Amino acid sequence: MRHAILPPAIASQPWRVLLPLTLLVCFGAAVLFSAAGGSMQPYAASHLVRFAVFLAVAMMISYLPADLVRWAAYPAYGVVVLLLMLVEALGQLGGGSQRWLDLGPIVLQPSELMKPVIVLVLASYYHSLPAGMIANWRTLLPPAALMGFPMALVLLQPDLGTSLAIVFGGAVVIFLAGVPGKWFLGAGATALVIAPLAYFFGLHDYQRRRVTTFLDPESDPLGSGYHITQSKIAIGSGGITGKGFGEGSQSHLDYLPEPHTDFVFATMAEEWGLIGGLFVLLVFGIVLRWGLIVARRAPDRFLRLLAGGMTATIFFYAAINLMMVMGLAPVVGIPLPFMSHGGSSMMTNMICLGTLMMVDRCSRRAVTPGLG
Repeated sequence: MRHAILPPAIASQPWRVLLPLTLLVCFGAAVLFSAAGGSMQPYAASHLVRFAVFLAVAMMISYLPADLVRWAAYPAYGVVVLLLMLVEALGQLGGGSQRWLDLGPIVLQPSELMKPVIVLVLASYYHSLPAGMIANWRTLLPPAALMGFPMALVLLQPDLGTSLAIVFGGAVVIFLAGVPGKWFLGAGATALVIAPLAYFFGLHDYQRRRVTTFLDPESDPLGSGYHITQSKIAIGSGGITGKGFGEGSQSHLDYLPEPHTDFVFATMAEEWGLIGGLFVLLVFGIVLRWGLIVARRAPDRFLRLLAGGMTATIFFYAAINLMMVMGLAPVVGIPLPFMSHGGSSMMTNMICLGTLMMVDRCSRRAVTPGLG
């Protein structure tokens, strides 16, 4: 009946995922409405508009031919690297970082685009690599260079959180490609050795303070530990059912920093409590489970790696933000997907979603030839 009423292009979309996701976005808009003191401006209205626009973009991505997407991997990577280089030369400053390009109608954060693009280019690389060569250590050098160069450019901005997201997405693709586990163990051991040197010589002062604050936030509750302390207070004071819509004191009295972006989950938890938090986790669980199913059912190596990497990118966003606001990870400035206010974050996650929709469509076409 649904297929008889709706156009095929609409009816064929994975609504079992899109409908819960739309509810999450609307819930996020309600939280942003409250964070703005009961106004649709400046957060909630633009949040809904961005979702609608990028949902249309995701649906267009879902109909791209897989061969075209694979062909575009290296050109897309080159364009984003060029944009990252332009950020260093012409980028706008904001909050002590140089991350944005003013392109007239839009202000773009190219480092956000690198998150899905690194997954795309590595999926293309391993698709073209003979299976027998994957275990050779020499084949790790191109992926290391493909990840290392943009990561270095992003660290110069500086943006540690985004650089870690790029590495995470790339590492998941490399793992799924079948690279032997000993190389990951070796990389982990190397990281443990380098970590102390990076802490003292590679991090900025504010980044070192974030690490020490994560380890002991109560050591400076009115200084570097203020953000996480107020976030914990907001989440804990919500209890089971929350204080009620629009009744959050931490955000409304400006105790909670960035209540509409990085700490939007704390804003939500204060007003909606554990019940609201479980709803958010449930929707993320639905999206991530679907992403893993899509990756497992993908008809070839390229699409399987692409879907797995895109799912991992969404997971990294959500997991790090939730851990951050609860004091389980250092504050690294990563927004919560589909709830935080921010165009670049919405763009990245909807590109990931659209790519998963494309892989899902290709899988269904492989099972049922002739299906659009």
